[in-house]
This record gives sequence, C-alpha cells and structure tokens, in this order.
Amino acid sequence: MRKLVMSVVIVAALAGCSRGGVFNRDRPDELAVSRAAPLVVPPDFALTPPKPGAPQAQAADSSTQALQAMFGGAAQRSAAESQALSQAGGARSAAGIRSNAGDPGTDVVDKGSVTRDIIAAPEGAGQDATATTPK
Repeated sequence: MRKLVMSVVIVAALAGCSRGGVFNRDRPDELAVSRAAPLVVPPDFALTPPKPGAPQAQAADSSTQALQAMFGGAAQRSAAESQALSQAGGARSAAGIRSNAGDPGTDVVDKGSVTRDIIAAPEGAGQDATATTPK
C-alpha cells in the first residue's frame, strides 16, 4: 500500500512537468522578456535658477499649502446659504465669542444633577464608575 501511494505521488509530480495532459497551463516565455528603457526626466528650460539673496518663491509654510491644496481657499456661498446665514443672524455674532465660552460670568443652562453625576463619574467599569438616577 505504501509503495502504491508513493508511486501515485511520483507520477503526479512528474505529470506536472509534462507539456500536455491535465496539468497543461499557458506559461510565459521567460526568454522572451525584453528590457525597457530607463526613465529619464526631461529638462525644463522654462525654469530659471534663484538669485542669491532673493526671497523664496514659496513663502507660505507647508501647513498653509496643505490646507490650500485640500480645501481650495474660501469658496463662494450659494444664494440659499447666504440667505439662511442672514436670517440666522450670522453677521451679528461677536468676533471673540469663543473666548467668552468658559468665562465664569457666562450664563449657562443647568442640565440637572443627573448630568453632573454622569460627567463627574470616574472612568472604568467598576462599582465606583456608576451613576444612579433619583427615583
């Protein structure tokens, strides 16, 4: 039985090397491969070398250039968007309103003790990290 299994394995391995039969596949001819010409960067004769002491051509930093490339600068607003902003009072907003958000004199809406308890609860999944609601 062992000799039979070995002979089947050997026959199958040798059948894979043959040109015809069940194991016939189209293979590329490894000798027909040709080399391509190397890539060459053509010279750009329109560019002029920088003059000594002259300011850099790109004065903006890389982060500004990246933002400009991604978002393209300020876009024109559509008529509907302009109308919605004017009705919402977009022109009446104070310029430094974000700096006043954390001011102690700023009036805020009291969300209740439940929200304060949830926000003040410690992180984790233990017994101390639970908040209870009054009934």
